[in-house]
Amino acid sequence: MSNEDRELIAHLLRRSGFSANHSDIDSALEAGYEKTVESLLSPTTNEGIYEDLLDRFHSEHCDEESPRWSAVKWVFRMINTKNPLEEKITLMWHGVFATGWAKVTNGPMMTKQYEMLREHGLGNFQTLLQKLSRDPAMLYWLDQQTNHAEAVNENYGRELLELFSMGRGNYTEEDVRSCARAFSGWTITHVLPRYPTGYWPSEFIYNSDDHDDNEKTFLGETGNFNGDDVIEIIVKQPATSRFVAQEIYKFFVADEIDDDAVDQIADAYLSSKYEIRDVLRFVFNSDFFKSARFNRVKSPIEFIVGTVQLAGQHRSPHQFGLAKLAELSSMMGQELLNPPTVEGWHTGREWIDSAFLVERLNFATEKLSDTKSPGIMEISNRIGAEHSTITRENLLDLCASKFVSVDLDDSTRTVLLQELSSNDDVKCEGAEFTSAVAEVLTMISTSKEYQML
Repeated sequence: MSNEDRELIAHLLRRSGFSANHSDIDSALEAGYEKTVESLLSPTTNEGIYEDLLDRFHSEHCDEESPRWSAVKWVFRMINTKNPLEEKITLMWHGVFATGWAKVTNGPMMTKQYEMLREHGLGNFQTLLQKLSRDPAMLYWLDQQTNHAEAVNENYGRELLELFSMGRGNYTEEDVRSCARAFSGWTITHVLPRYPTGYWPSEFIYNSDDHDDNEKTFLGETGNFNGDDVIEIIVKQPATSRFVAQEIYKFFVADEIDDDAVDQIADAYLSSKYEIRDVLRFVFNSDFFKSARFNRVKSPIEFIVGTVQLAGQHRSPHQFGLAKLAELSSMMGQELLNPPTVEGWHTGREWIDSAFLVERLNFATEKLSDTKSPGIMEISNRIGAEHSTITRENLLDLCASKFVSVDLDDSTRTVLLQELSSNDDVKCEGAEFTSAVAEVLTMISTSKEYQML
């Protein structure tokens, strides 16, 4: 296989997951690009990612009273999943359907929501919106339990149109009110107080006595609509196709929008009857995706999970420091399960302002300088099996291209070479070589290229 084939596979694995492990690249190269796309889109049954052991080793959190623990469990799953696209699409929808524990406060409800996004995130968008409109955390987050037939609360109806499906400017105020009326009576069971038994999840219920059964006009159609009816109308709108296309493009392709590519994705959405799996199949096989390399800034959680996977850490549920990962993501600007507003996070270059960048560099340096990390030792052993000696310059090029899968430009490479301790030949065995590998990986992690996907 050519270097171009390897770089293309690495690009696919980075975007559909969190990193491009050298072993995963080798396996994908053997299978071929299109078959790898299909395996990503049709994941195998997940093994449960040792979540029972995770609770056992962290028994103080196993009842999930703390929503923060729900975030920690999700981070562990991202690191260890065999189905990375499931976690990646869940993360994308979490940013779109932004719900925060700061208001919900209930760990089980937040966990139930991201599990719903994982289960339906690659499925039909109409089904996803139907599930979202029955999700207790979302309904509580947007005050849907206060939306009554005789006292309409437009909060959920407005955000469903503005932030979850169509975007501003594609509906009227009458449409907002009709949408809210259609969802009247869609509510949740009472949330039990925390004490004395701990948090319990709420459940969706439909209260027919509190539903507005009168005729409604919505997006040009008239009828006695309920919530499912308005969702059926929403998903077929051209504005919705473009909304979904833009979200997928920004998350999987590039920070800067290409209108022609978005139009193509929108067409794929409509022609597939809103099947997200089919839309992603089109995207991953498109020329605009294949050529869009290193033009997305990694989000904090993408940066953290990818770095941990490179270091080979937290493969076991009992390794110390797992809970710290979710905290560090917050310090880098992305508090998992607690977006700042219903609009979600501002992405792209805003992820790497001066304060956030310092946190990134400190984190990567700590993880990749640890010569006892399994990932560092695996890379050292693999190089040692193919080389007896190597210069640090060649080691830099090898680690960048084969093990970190970044394309360092000439100016970056020059600076990194100047910062290396020496350029003497190093024997590819023993503690000295492992230290040299760790040094090189740490230097690469400080580059601007490492911040990109």
